Amino acid sequence: MRLWVPYDDAVERMGGVPDGVHVDVYDGVADPPSTVDEVEFYVVPYMASSLRPLELMASMPSLKVAQTLTAGVDNFLPFVPDGVTLCNARGVHDASTAELAVTLVLSSLRGIPEFVRAQERGEWATERRTSLADRTVLIVGYGSVGAAVEHRLEGFECEVLRVARRARDGVSDMSELPGLLSRADVVVLTVPMTAETDGLVDAKFLAAMPDGSLLVNVARGPVVRTDALLAELESGRLRAALDVTDPEPLPPGHPLWQAPGLLLSPHVGGNSTAFLPRAMRLVGEQVRRYCAGDELANVINGDY
Repeated sequence: MRLWVPYDDAVERMGGVPDGVHVDVYDGVADPPSTVDEVEFYVVPYMASSLRPLELMASMPSLKVAQTLTAGVDNFLPFVPDGVTLCNARGVHDASTAELAVTLVLSSLRGIPEFVRAQERGEWATERRTSLADRTVLIVGYGSVGAAVEHRLEGFECEVLRVARRARDGVSDMSELPGLLSRADVVVLTVPMTAETDGLVDAKFLAAMPDGSLLVNVARGPVVRTDALLAELESGRLRAALDVTDPEPLPPGHPLWQAPGLLLSPHVGGNSTAFLPRAMRLVGEQVRRYCAGDELANVINGDY
């Protein structure tokens, strides 16, 4: 079986591969290996800077499995050939993304950006800020990342509300979202990018949030309607912290750069030192499942 991985040390990090697995390295930047006709299991390079690694799947006649290193697969779906199993990296980015989400919440509430700017000006700018303690945090899209966010909120003495596509014990469904928004001091978006979540956070959604509340997006940029958010930020009614934007990357001169009450990070939610060990552990498990004829984990189907 021919396996393509994106890192030179991938096999070592995977804990080895079964007998009979032949490995080539393709990082998405250099020319692809000459075995493009043979590859059965393709680990797509992470955060590739071009579409080439995705377009290349059309030239892989032996391809059976495409394994992403991202949780979101909205940009992969148009490129996966019929009959190829697509698997995502659910769970790989939970720790990193949840860490950043809580960092953005705390930084925004406690005024860290303002303190940094004051430090650069040499000003001792004391100010009373909002605590996370006694706040209500609503997690929209309560999957594995949302659960990881809640886990990291434990100990901050805040109330956590949860909403997902389907209701379950302790988790409301989307039909209850308007009422939940009205109770939230902080709204954290961890939804996948789908037709249903595209533009979920529109003017109506934002209007349901209380004055002075905070929106945090660690999901995908298009989940939020940028113009609607800008209107709320420029009015001073809401604050926001965004790891993702629409458009992305954010071009020079875009109004979001100067929007009041906004903290930006450049889509780094999953890109920490926690990523690679978890990613390669997953890939190793998936390859061993495939070679043993077992069911793969994280298979993406029409219900994604």
